[in-house]
Amino acid sequence: MARTVIVVIDGFGIGAMPDAGALRPGDLTADTCGHVLDHARTAFGRPLRLPVLGALGLGLVHPHRDLERSTRLPVAAGRAALGYPGADTFAGHQTMMGADFSRVTVARLADHLGEVGDALTAAGHRVERLEGEPLLVVDGAVLVHDNLEADPGINWNASGRLEDLPFDGPGGILAIARTVRAVAPVARVIAVGGHADGPLGAFVRNGDGGTVGLDTPATGFYRNGDLRVRHLGAPLDHTRQLPDLAARAGVPVTLVGKAADILVCDRAERRPAVDTADVLAYTLEAVRAGGDALVVANVQETDLAGHQQDSGRYGQVLEQVDAGLAELLALLAAPGDRLVVTGDHGNDPAIGHAHHTREYVPVLIHRPEGAGVELLPDADSLADVGATAARSLGLPPGGLGAGTPLLEVAMTRPGSPEE
Repeated sequence: MARTVIVVIDGFGIGAMPDAGALRPGDLTADTCGHVLDHARTAFGRPLRLPVLGALGLGLVHPHRDLERSTRLPVAAGRAALGYPGADTFAGHQTMMGADFSRVTVARLADHLGEVGDALTAAGHRVERLEGEPLLVVDGAVLVHDNLEADPGINWNASGRLEDLPFDGPGGILAIARTVRAVAPVARVIAVGGHADGPLGAFVRNGDGGTVGLDTPATGFYRNGDLRVRHLGAPLDHTRQLPDLAARAGVPVTLVGKAADILVCDRAERRPAVDTADVLAYTLEAVRAGGDALVVANVQETDLAGHQQDSGRYGQVLEQVDAGLAELLALLAAPGDRLVVTGDHGNDPAIGHAHHTREYVPVLIHRPEGAGVELLPDADSLADVGATAARSLGLPPGGLGAGTPLLEVAMTRPGSPEE
């Protein structure tokens, strides 16, 4: 039996990368993990309770007074550079699954209004500018705009209120986003539908790097329920990513949380969720099903707390995740099982802005048959995480588009090809 579970704590950075200050010089002090831990002592009057993350080796790769500096678990622990420009969830996950995302195109919508507007008009939509701003209003209801949550120019959004237009169907928000995707040079076009606290135009603001867009957290979309999101990525060879590689080898694949929205695998079981309790429950359910398994789960509420600059909430979610990891460890106890805990970028709630931060992320690997603790060298890319998971499943890492395994010793499934 080969079971590998990758838990991505969204926005969980452990210190700034050397180029973190290229866009915002202050980001060179970014340390999502450290700042959240420090805040807890003041806000809660106690350290955060993260015994499992500590036992998995978090304190070995990010020394802190509130993290254990040793562990008795058989773990391999290190940190990874992102391996793609900026700090973005979509690019992070695609890279982690084996895509070469090192050359993401960065573009402001303002520089492409003509071709985007022409494409939408040709598709039968009514298009106008919003009060002279460099964003588009489609059919009087959907805003096409720069994404302000990722680094400038990485993503565009098509956002609408569900009271005004349906998310799916002809003429809906998703259809508009797909038309934009067809001409967009950026890594991701995100269709977003939800319930806002007022007209969307009231929440438009300037972002970094000359971008203009919707302040999505301020709209109320995230807190008002019934949020609909679809991530439309740049063309990729998904057959050379981990989920498809595993599925073609007969390994059942489950994508949980935001991973269900942004990763492509036709044969995967999808369990989308935002609530952390649901993400953990779906992950545990997939493991308890028995047999071979690849589970990729994304805990999104840490990232949302980062965007909201809420260090206390971030810490509470981390404690919730830690409790879920304890249950996963108990289930993934057979030789060859793997629990991998990592991140996709940073999102330091104490840095002074609501954007992602370009940070190293932890790579914490539990391997029940291992002998003691292994400290890993820094990985050049998140793609190394996917390659490591492929090897743990007995799959050829060379079947991925990018990545080098961090561990040489892994269980081989009977009859599986070696690289």
